[in-house]
Amino acid sequence: MTKDPKRNIGIVSPEEALNYSGMEFLTKMRLGELPSPPFIHTMNIQFTKLEEGETIFSYTPTFDFYNALGCLHGGFISTLLDTAMACAIQSRLSKGQHYTTLEFKTNFLRPVYEKTGIVHADGRLIHFGRTTATAEAKLYDDQGKLYAFATTTCIIMR
Repeated sequence: MTKDPKRNIGIVSPEEALNYSGMEFLTKMRLGELPSPPFIHTMNIQFTKLEEGETIFSYTPTFDFYNALGCLHGGFISTLLDTAMACAIQSRLSKGQHYTTLEFKTNFLRPVYEKTGIVHADGRLIHFGRTTATAEAKLYDDQGKLYAFATTTCIIMR
């Protein structure tokens, strides 16, 4: 495990991660028993819900991640959605399994601004098979207005 000693940020080695089911790993990370990956802190993403097959990550938009057009960068939005989808899949992994993304697609419906307020990336498992898993995620605000959605396919490995 590589870790920043001042904050609970770090990378868990693949060998160590395989000692936990996906749900155990995510729960320990959420509780601070395992470090969170650096990008979570850099992007100021909050891990707000964890259930088997569903995760939600929340973010309050800031100017720091605006693009040249004056709204939240699409890559940032894609990262939020990808994180929620991937963790929804990870929550179903058994001890000794790991996964990686084969593909994902994001659809942008409207821009996100600071004035939008907090947004939530809600990832949900669609299918969990022997070798592949699929998930979807929606980005919405506190009023339920939809800003983007995405789908992913991941390969499951032992």
